[in-house]
Amino acid sequence: MQTLQEARPKRSFVTERPRVEGKFLFVEQEKFWVRGISYGTFQIDEKGEERLAREMVERDFAQMAENGFNVVRVHTGPPRWLLDVAQKNGLRVMVGLNWGEQMAFLDRPGRIKEIEYRVRTWVRTCAGHPAVFCYSVGNEITSSIVRWHGRRQVEKFIKHLYHVAKREDPGALVTYVNYPSTEYLRLPFLDFLSFNVYLESQPALEGYLARLHNLSDDRPVLLSEIGLDSLRNGEQKQASTLEWQVRAAFKLGCCGVVVFAWTDEWYHGKYLVEDWRFGLTTRDRTPKPALRTVRRAFEESPFPPSLNWPRISVVVCSFNGASTIRDTLNGLSKLDYPDYEIIVVDDGSTDSTPQIASEYHVRLISTENMGLSQARNAGIQAATGEMVAFIDDDAYPDVDWLKFLASSIFEGKYVGVGGPNLPPPNDGWKADAVANAPGNPSVVLLTDRVAEHIPGCNMMFRKDELDMIGGFDPIFRVAGDDVDLCWRLREAGATIGFSPAAVVWHHRRNSIRKSWRHQVGYGQAESLLERKWPGKYNSVGQLSWQGRIYGKGLPLDFNSFRGRVYQGVWGTAPFQSLYQPPPSRWSLTLSPEWYLIIGALAVGFILSIGWTPSSIFGLLILASMTLPVVQASVNARHARFHDRGPRTLWQLLRLRVTVFALHLLQPLARLYGRLKGGLTPWRRRRTKTAIQFRASTLTMWRDERESLETTLECLQRKLRDANAVVRAGEDYDRWDLEVRGGLFGGGRLLAAVEEHAPGKQFLHFRITPKYYAFALLLSAVSTVMSILAGFSGVWIPSGLWAVIACLLAIRVLGDVSSATDALRETLKRSGAG
Repeated sequence: MQTLQEARPKRSFVTERPRVEGKFLFVEQEKFWVRGISYGTFQIDEKGEERLAREMVERDFAQMAENGFNVVRVHTGPPRWLLDVAQKNGLRVMVGLNWGEQMAFLDRPGRIKEIEYRVRTWVRTCAGHPAVFCYSVGNEITSSIVRWHGRRQVEKFIKHLYHVAKREDPGALVTYVNYPSTEYLRLPFLDFLSFNVYLESQPALEGYLARLHNLSDDRPVLLSEIGLDSLRNGEQKQASTLEWQVRAAFKLGCCGVVVFAWTDEWYHGKYLVEDWRFGLTTRDRTPKPALRTVRRAFEESPFPPSLNWPRISVVVCSFNGASTIRDTLNGLSKLDYPDYEIIVVDDGSTDSTPQIASEYHVRLISTENMGLSQARNAGIQAATGEMVAFIDDDAYPDVDWLKFLASSIFEGKYVGVGGPNLPPPNDGWKADAVANAPGNPSVVLLTDRVAEHIPGCNMMFRKDELDMIGGFDPIFRVAGDDVDLCWRLREAGATIGFSPAAVVWHHRRNSIRKSWRHQVGYGQAESLLERKWPGKYNSVGQLSWQGRIYGKGLPLDFNSFRGRVYQGVWGTAPFQSLYQPPPSRWSLTLSPEWYLIIGALAVGFILSIGWTPSSIFGLLILASMTLPVVQASVNARHARFHDRGPRTLWQLLRLRVTVFALHLLQPLARLYGRLKGGLTPWRRRRTKTAIQFRASTLTMWRDERESLETTLECLQRKLRDANAVVRAGEDYDRWDLEVRGGLFGGGRLLAAVEEHAPGKQFLHFRITPKYYAFALLLSAVSTVMSILAGFSGVWIPSGLWAVIACLLAIRVLGDVSSATDALRETLKRSGAG
């Protein structure tokens, strides 16, 4: 027989409650990993209370502590003496406040008040006790009940219970235990995310945990229930499954895991359940093999001691970063990692940055001010590690930052990996407002674990891969270098990963003026990116990401508040998610280009002064200004601020008004930066053009056969090398390639091939001008306005509109000719004539 007491872990008397910091839980200054066990439910008496024998509870809790558990999850409000027993054994209690979630609770008269009363009574019993880990205000409201009441009504009710618990015990953490069948519930007010997940496939579980992290809004994720029935699967299968489940939860960055359950003694109400055996011990508390396995997995988590960690060089580039770099270096010096070096590249600072860096055990490299990319390249060149990690001089890492990056890069076989950057909680109200505004560094994910872009303040790459592509492009002096690097790596066929637990704390700008300058700099960086990667931008200068942007402060358009729940036929899908459509046309009103539309309408208003249409333009200007104002106010209302205790009405109003203003100012700052850098809607890639009004045809002979697809791919590559913005036709298009000449027009190519003996080919290429509908509409409106003004006898507006119509026509022809000329020259260089 196995013994429950083979080793005696050191017990500590519980005195402090845990708190949330980003993706993790802390007790005082130590990270708290939840190693939990579910306890009960046991038989329910006539009063609806569990029948708990104190002697049995004391024995069970002592044995739990001996086997490495530190959290006990109970499913009904416990008596206070149970908390005392837990405290004595160094255990904390996850207090479940389950109130009958499988009933249509919103339909029954008086039921809501009854539930509220029960929750309040349970919390009052436990309030203030240091052994309370958290309160769970519900557990798995069934998907059919949520469908019956409606998602928003259920979310509202859970939020109400959350506040009930908080009022009774303000210092406690409060959560709700969800499950995959109601994953679509949006509960951003909870202190951390809790999910019961039963998956018996390791890849499926790891994939789902990655998804939960991306749904968590940068909060901790607790796997609140895992388990396997030993009656149906056998005790050995139970043990091996629980081992990889526990290890996977910690490896994926969960703050902990709760195993279901301590014992096979389990009741449903008054009735003993005899056809399930999920316990780590039998009903008489005899241990199963799973107990030893879970204990070992807990002891070796989150990082097994057998891992061979690679040497990592951490590069910090700084230009006049004296106000924040001390936090960075303090954080780096406390990292829990066996083999790393810190390289500080001082990029010509004029403040005390090099003096501060010299106080730490770092390699200090001083250079002239050459810009961020050159500084990072200097760090790469000096690095002696197999990996090179980058962190900004206004950020500081979590103690396990490098371990999560390293384990992710090897586990996923990535060339690089990044993680979230979270705003520190104590930077002041202005920084808190900026953190809820658009424009902060954000990750772009293609899947839950694969990234299209990772921000430069938190990223790590294999050194040989950085050397292979030549490091960072020196043209990016302030920003944009990380975007360009990720695109180049992906273009070379590499995969970039994302680790949600590899956290750094990144200071946000603590003034509106600093935030404005920061966003202007980003706008200028976008202009550099567009020159190098024109195909990734549309005709008006908007970047088109393939993936989805994740992060705090992202602007939400009207379409973002809608969504369809995938429920399956009759609501039976085991994994039910909320599908939110991609940004709609309403998202344009939150973009920098919207201000250009307002400006164009203002021009129309000025040109129509003294004439009836001026009132129409006035109304259009009013509507165009109202839309972003309304959306900014909606975003400000949904902003979530750091919890620093109760705020006065004035403090909350000040925060929301500032967020509202930042949502309006950020696009304007980006627009200013783009225009300053040359990223204008009227830009043109080529200037030397020959006017072409109609389609033209070129032909060529070829002595060797080649597929038409290969020919077109070669032409597309040559066009891109010539800095043309080219895209291939899609499934329903009757053209093969399209080159964008500018905002108003482009050119299209259609190819055909004749097969001749012996092995020769005769190719036909048709180049057709493409006049964009937007250009035709503007030209038509200008022409009609000129004619109407003439008929009305207002000759000055008539003449001005006529001049605009002519200028538009010239511009349209120029854009079209630029594109068709690029196609023609590329074909001629290939031998066509």
